Amino acid sequence: MASLPALAACGGQVRLTQPVEFSAQELAGFRAMAPLRVLPLDAPPMARHDPQDGYSGIGVDVWCFITERLGLRYEIIQRRDLSIAEKIRLVQEGQADVLLPLSANSERAARGIFTRPFYESHYAVIARKDWRPEIRGLADLAPYRVGVLKGVASESLLKTVMASDRLVVIDDVTSEALFQALRDGRIDLALFSKAVFEEKRYQHEYFDLTVVHTLHDAPRVYGFYFQPSPRNQQIVQAFDRYLAVLDISAAVAEHEDGERQFIQRYVIQRSWHLVVLTAGAGALVLVVVLAALLYRYRRLARLLAASNEHILQQQQALQAVNQELERQSQTDGLTGLANRRQFDHALLREHARQQRTAAPLSLLMVDLDHFKHVNDRYGHAIGDDYLRAVARVLKTSVNRATDLAARYGGEEFVCLLPETSATDAQMLAERIRQGVSSMALPNELASPPHLTLSIGVATLLGGKADAAQLLAQADEQLYAAKHAGRDRVHAVVLR
Repeated sequence: MASLPALAACGGQVRLTQPVEFSAQELAGFRAMAPLRVLPLDAPPMARHDPQDGYSGIGVDVWCFITERLGLRYEIIQRRDLSIAEKIRLVQEGQADVLLPLSANSERAARGIFTRPFYESHYAVIARKDWRPEIRGLADLAPYRVGVLKGVASESLLKTVMASDRLVVIDDVTSEALFQALRDGRIDLALFSKAVFEEKRYQHEYFDLTVVHTLHDAPRVYGFYFQPSPRNQQIVQAFDRYLAVLDISAAVAEHEDGERQFIQRYVIQRSWHLVVLTAGAGALVLVVVLAALLYRYRRLARLLAASNEHILQQQQALQAVNQELERQSQTDGLTGLANRRQFDHALLREHARQQRTAAPLSLLMVDLDHFKHVNDRYGHAIGDDYLRAVARVLKTSVNRATDLAARYGGEEFVCLLPETSATDAQMLAERIRQGVSSMALPNELASPPHLTLSIGVATLLGGKADAAQLLAQADEQLYAAKHAGRDRVHAVVLR
């Protein structure tokens, strides 16, 4: 496969959960195909364009991973002057083979082929910062003038709930025209990808705009969009076999971190810019004071006061950004629980406290039984809903200020319970198990045919076991629960 400078190094953060087999004849057929003509979109974190490094993102990683294993060749069509609607039309008319990536809807599917979805994001309702309308869902947009870019999936979505005279379609290649219309008052609200807006807000200094609502009830489901030729139908079938067993969690974490790194770079650049401006202003003030003396004093005092106010506002904005970055770095984006990084820090801290005080320290390792059956039978979007449902049970059950519930990875969760006896920890684990079982979330391919949990419990009672040993013992008890038939709690006490 020819190397392509238009794509950054990619694919390393994607892995298979089980092998995908093709015959030698099938692979030879893919290698013999003419190169695919690929139109990338600039839609972080799925695909992000950097003038020096090319395209990178979750969708780019998935694309590289699959095409490399199939031996497919491709070439990037550099048409950043085209709007999304124009790029979709090129694929539908056969002037390009695939859009990387695109959110699915029925209108697009009627004239092209989507692969299985592999990522989900959401639209955001954006308003001017000095005005916060009461928006709880799509239906609440009807009374307002709402702007949207021509050709995006949200255009057809809005047509189902809004009168035509209230919907303003912006026919432009970039999103800047949409946000300028919002700033100018030509529209009341804008509907746009939340992830992309967060980057553009800092890139173009849209600090006078803000997200007033996230449309969780209308998610954007992403796949690759192919021109519907017989050859491409064969390629989509091959892609779907890989997408059914891909684990992209590492790619999601890397490229969502990429958004935060982008904001951090912006903050650093703005800080240096502020230093330079302040130094220049100071030099100018000194020259003016020396030249004009008391005659210019009052005018300079007013200028300095205004400059100090501006600096204070910038500092407050930077502080808010840093606080948001800190929160995001400790939170799992799917479930809202603590992430593994925060859990690791908390475990070391509470273990050190336990060694000083000899108070009991308990740890729950929680795993969803037969979760692969959920993704295979209902799809990854439903699987994500199940993970969020389990997270809600954990939030309700693990509710002391000193406790911590976290997503450990995939379908595994952990609960850290300082000053909790073995008996209390086992009772809490049983409540969690029963709470999830009582939701009766369907899992038809499993036995019983609903979602269940297995839980391993380890309690440290004044012994010298380190934090890693406590975690390993909880994991060993989880394995024992799985081995004993699942949907149960197994526990051990370390003395």
